Amino acid sequence: MNPPEVFAPAALGPIILRNRVIKAATFEGRTPDALVTDDLIAFHREQAAGGVAMTTVAYCAVAPGGRTDRHQIWMRPEAVPGLRKLTDAVHAEGAAVCAQIGHAGPVANAASNGVAALAPSRIFSPLGMRFTKVPDATELRQIIAAHAEAARLAERSGFDAVEIHFGHNYLVSAFLSPLLNRRTDGYGGSTAKRARLAREIACAVREAVGDRLAVTAKLNTEDGVPGGLTVPESLQVAVWLEADGACDALELTAGSSLLNPMLLFHGDAPRRAFAKVLPPPARWGFRIAGRVFLKQYPYREAYLLERARQFRRELSMPLILLGGVTDLDTMRLAMAEGFDFVAMGRALLREPNLLHRIRSDPGTRSACTHCNECMPSIYTKTRCVFRPEQQAEPIRQVQIDLGTPTRRSE
Repeated sequence: MNPPEVFAPAALGPIILRNRVIKAATFEGRTPDALVTDDLIAFHREQAAGGVAMTTVAYCAVAPGGRTDRHQIWMRPEAVPGLRKLTDAVHAEGAAVCAQIGHAGPVANAASNGVAALAPSRIFSPLGMRFTKVPDATELRQIIAAHAEAARLAERSGFDAVEIHFGHNYLVSAFLSPLLNRRTDGYGGSTAKRARLAREIACAVREAVGDRLAVTAKLNTEDGVPGGLTVPESLQVAVWLEADGACDALELTAGSSLLNPMLLFHGDAPRRAFAKVLPPPARWGFRIAGRVFLKQYPYREAYLLERARQFRRELSMPLILLGGVTDLDTMRLAMAEGFDFVAMGRALLREPNLLHRIRSDPGTRSACTHCNECMPSIYTKTRCVFRPEQQAEPIRQVQIDLGTPTRRSE
């Protein structure tokens, strides 16, 4: 059987995408008041106009304390009008739009949010410079319900899909980690118990939106730290998620925002740039521990493929390949390997119109050099630093018409 064409329409659960390329979630840093701005809309409109099938809005936290800092959007009724304006803008360019929902857990900045960061077990978080809070069973039920409500709000806002964040040692990923989860209750211990929160959230989200939205999950294949989640354990979690039937696809990722972020990115480790933008005392600590925190992984195309292949062999559900997808050859390789979609991040920050260039000339190569200088830009406005025209754009709050929103015609 011939592999599917990259630029042919494809089904993702209940929706049809115009091709098989998804703009991956890359925190935009364009919501200073935790609400949509014109700048955020322009960012996603540009991605949609560039030809992707679907762009992912990141990050839509399910609770105020679930943000990595207080500037991020959290899903509440006040956010719906601005989100609706964003989804309408993306739809006008012919693309679908996905909301990445989740709880940052130990990756949340407690000092910025003004509430304690959550983790399955008590740890010291260098992000907020304080210890995390351990949620009990009642609080976990509230978090599950918050994911379901966030999904309902995403539907009200006109989104076509939601992506649940199960990666990078955010809250659910931290529960999956044997290193971070030392609980002895029903949510800790065995792999099955550590996977319970992920499965309950996925099922709650699916129940909330039915078959009206596509539901995907971003799942760590491994944490990349001693004692963390490993590929065999993650594969078992994926098998359970598939059996539950709540997810239309899994996007496979890797690494820990707490302990090993470069496993996700590969390429140059931007230690100097990070040291410049971090406030003291984090800056001083980073100068000492930066080499340990930001490890060096040489870049190569499809660098997460070897791990992802193991999931493709064991699962029948659709899978999204992430990591080092920058040209048509790699996209076609992913399709030939049995992946249903590919997700692109940094290459589209560098060139939002890259897909149009590839369609015009299949031999096109991305201008992204994988320097990863875009990573520290999350503290000002996520961008490719080699696109200076983005740096001068003011962040303006959206002026919202508070009339009754209308749904996009099918």
